[in-house]
Amino acid sequence: MAKTQPRLSELDPVWKRICDEADAAVRDEPLLGGLIHSGVLHHETLDCALAYRFALKLSSGEMSEQILREIADTAYASEPALGKAARADLMAVHERDPACHRYLQPILFFKGFQALQAYRVGHWLWGQGRHDMAYFIQMRVSEAFGVDIHPAARLGQGIMMDHAHSIVIGETAVVGDNVSMLHSVTLGGTGKNEEDRHPKIGDGVLIGAGAKVLGNITVGCCSRIAAGSVVLNDVPPASTVAGVPARIVGEAGCDQPSVMMDHRLSGGA
Repeated sequence: MAKTQPRLSELDPVWKRICDEADAAVRDEPLLGGLIHSGVLHHETLDCALAYRFALKLSSGEMSEQILREIADTAYASEPALGKAARADLMAVHERDPACHRYLQPILFFKGFQALQAYRVGHWLWGQGRHDMAYFIQMRVSEAFGVDIHPAARLGQGIMMDHAHSIVIGETAVVGDNVSMLHSVTLGGTGKNEEDRHPKIGDGVLIGAGAKVLGNITVGCCSRIAAGSVVLNDVPPASTVAGVPARIVGEAGCDQPSVMMDHRLSGGA
C-alpha cells in the first residue's frame, strides 16, 4: 500500500502555523473568510501567498495583477533566498513588535512587511538587469505603502520596519541583518554626488522614529540611533547617538538593540 504523501504545509512548519492561524481566524471572524482564503488558504506555500499579495497590492491600470503575479512567481522560483528572507523578516516582526501576536498578521495587515517583500522582488529584477521594471515596482510600493526603497539598495534579512510610514532608503544604501527601524526613517544622501552616497547600516542596529542618516557613513553593529536624530558622521559599534546633529551619548545598553527595541536614552547614556 502506497504511503500518503505529506502536504506541503506539513513540510514547512512556518507555513503550517500560518495556515492554522488562518483557519482559526476564519472561525473567529467569518466576514474575513474571503480575504483569508484568497490570501493564505488557497495557496500551497508561503512563497505563493507572498507572490499573490505582491500582485494584488501593486496592480493598477498600468500593470495587471496577472503580469505582476507571473513576475513574482518567477522571482520566488528562481531565487530561494527571497523566501528565506521573508521568513526571517516574519520572525523579526513577530518577535519584536508587541502588536504582532500571530504570523498571519504581517502577511495580511502589516504594510511594512509587505512593502519589504515587494522591495525584494524589485531588487531581484534589478539584479536581472530589468531596471525599468524594478523602478516601476519601486513607484508602486511607494504609492501603495508609503515606503520608498530604491531597488539597487541592499537589505539583509530579519528586517523589521515598524509602522513603516514615510521610510526612504537610497540607491547605494546597505542595511545589515536583524535591523529594526521605525516610521519616517531616511537613509539618504547629502548632495548630488552620483557615486556611493548613502549610509551603511551594520547588523543589529535600532533606528528610532524620524531619524535621518545621511551620506556615505557607517553605523556600527548593534548601535542605537535615537528618534529624531540627524546622523552625519560614522557611529561606532554598540553605541547610542542622539541629537541634531547626532553625537554619542553612551553605549547601546544591551547586546541586541534591534531585538530589545528599547528606545530610552537612559538605558545607554
